[in-house]
Order: sequence, then structure tokens, then C-alpha cells
Amino acid sequence: MYVPFETLPEESRIWIYQSNRKFSDEEIAEIDNALKNFIENWAAHGTGLEASYLIKYNRFIILAVNQEVQASTGCSIDASVHFIQELEKKYDVELLDKMNVTFKMGEHITHKPLIEFKKMAKEKAVSANTIVFNNLVNTVGEWQDFWEVPAAESWHSRFF
Repeated sequence: MYVPFETLPEESRIWIYQSNRKFSDEEIAEIDNALKNFIENWAAHGTGLEASYLIKYNRFIILAVNQEVQASTGCSIDASVHFIQELEKKYDVELLDKMNVTFKMGEHITHKPLIEFKKMAKEKAVSANTIVFNNLVNTVGEWQDFWEVPAAESWHSRFF
């Protein structure tokens, strides 16, 4: 069951998928419809999940489930991963590769393989103050407070 994202409690579980490229406005409209349909039918052991999603910066897909109503299960999580894999194929993007880093360079959002980000840190092209997207956050509350942070305040700090 779809609910507005802002109505989910802070303890709601989230999953963040970052694209290796920015989606076009046309793609965003299609993905938005696909996400709504998926969320409406997303269930755990036959019970609908109170869930939502966001698309941020035309690049990130964020799925969220209110676990207080009905917890997500292995099968429901598998269904969401399968859905994301379908998006990867349809739009020829990478959404599941966790070995990439997305960060801000001024007003622009940049996406680099982890090895390139490490090299940029060594060459001082990025710093501990560079705003990174910490996609390891687990809840809506963590996402609100710790998703867009200086690299020094995330797992990226090890490179500085």
C-alpha cells in the first residue's frame, strides 16, 4: 500500500539505489509510474506493505517500508531487487553496484567508481568536506540526517 513518503515514521526501513547516470525527465515519469505500481502491489507473505518511494536528483531511487505495520521479508526484499534489476535492463543503467560513489562537485552531482574516488581523494580533487551520498543509511531518520553529508562524516572518511 502506497503512502506519502513524508508520513513514514523515522524508523521505517529504506533502500537506496543510485544510478550511474542522471535519468531524463521522460524516464523519470516512466519510473515514477512503475514505482507506484510496484509499491501498490508490494507484499510480504501476502500482506501488503505500507511503503513509499522517492526519486531524488533524477538519480536516486529510495524505497521505504514502515516495518511497524508489516515487516519486509526475504521474499519481499527479493521482489524489490528484481524490480530494480528490471529498471537496470530497461534503462541501461547500474543501480545495484555498491562500488561506486556519488558526490557533489559544486552544484553538480558526480558519479565515480570507488577506485577513482580514492584516487581523487589522494590527489586532493575531493576533500573531507566534499558532500557525499551515504547510501548505507538504513532508516528514514538516518536518511534525513546522514544521507547528504561531508565525506568526513560517512564511511568515505577512510580515504582522507
